[in-house]
Amino acid sequence: MGQPDVAKKQKQTSAISSMVGGILFTFFIALLGFLLAKIPGFSMVGQLACAILIAIAFRQIFGYPEIIRSGIVFSSKKLLRVAIIFYGLKLDIAIVLQDGLGLLIRDTGVIIFAILATVWLAKRLKANPTISLLLGVGTGVCGAAAIAAVAPIIKSKDEDTAISVGIIALVGTIFAIGYTLLRPILPLSDIEYGTWAGISLHEIAQVVLAAAAGGEDALAIGLLAKLGRVFLLIPLCFIFMFWVKKRTAEDQASAKVEFPWFLLGFIVMSILGSYVLGDSIPFSENARDIVTNATTWILTAAMVGLGLNVSLGDVRQKALKPLIAMVSVSVVLSVITIFII
Repeated sequence: MGQPDVAKKQKQTSAISSMVGGILFTFFIALLGFLLAKIPGFSMVGQLACAILIAIAFRQIFGYPEIIRSGIVFSSKKLLRVAIIFYGLKLDIAIVLQDGLGLLIRDTGVIIFAILATVWLAKRLKANPTISLLLGVGTGVCGAAAIAAVAPIIKSKDEDTAISVGIIALVGTIFAIGYTLLRPILPLSDIEYGTWAGISLHEIAQVVLAAAAGGEDALAIGLLAKLGRVFLLIPLCFIFMFWVKKRTAEDQASAKVEFPWFLLGFIVMSILGSYVLGDSIPFSENARDIVTNATTWILTAAMVGLGLNVSLGDVRQKALKPLIAMVSVSVVLSVITIFII
């Protein structure tokens, strides 16, 4: 074997090591986030936000681990799309269409208000437009998952996506805790309280946390309302595709917009989970839970990859005003939705 062949083989081995090492590293940080989330106090924040915080802290203290860059990029790009595809199993289209049409109308209003109000206020504050838009999407639809789905379509930078996910997870958790504290003093029935939580809170996990304080009926209706917002993520992504394509054409730049194939995977998994798995194909609740847990881990590892790209100096400059806009809109949304439940 000649020297060129040896060098080529060594280069391939190094590339594989970088890829595998980077992927394993993101899952290791995800594990640390999982363990941190088990500690009282941090349990309210959740695995995803804890992992992102650890990744950001690592970047500030030790710098970006360049030697395993390819694996980290793979996690933040490819694994992110895989997680979104399997996230579709959480959406039961049949239930939404059968029992949630009334909620779906209100969910549509919530999404439109959250996005437009956040973007409008962000413009007034001269805030970072990309982060503000992502926060508006996360507030209106389903938190980190919605941000992760829309980010590639609008060509968001990894850093902006990670900042947005971290903010939505932390602020949403604070709101969920606030809902549970307000529950005893609000003049709402269990069903009304659950509906309120489902149509106004950011993440599915946060809806579960808040709605559970109202009992089983509140939790059931809260999840139904939330699933309606997840369902609307599909048409919203196509709307953003059309918007991005039109905007790039008007800027006389390349009008080519990469089609989000992972979104088709999301739709397919939603259809399978709603109409096929468990009916035509045996698929137990235990198996569904395994897939859901695996999806959470994959999404967490992907977010770690994004978090490693965050510079706190940039966060201070870019995130404060979008945070103010997002919190302000979330407060207004919580108040308004009480009157439409």
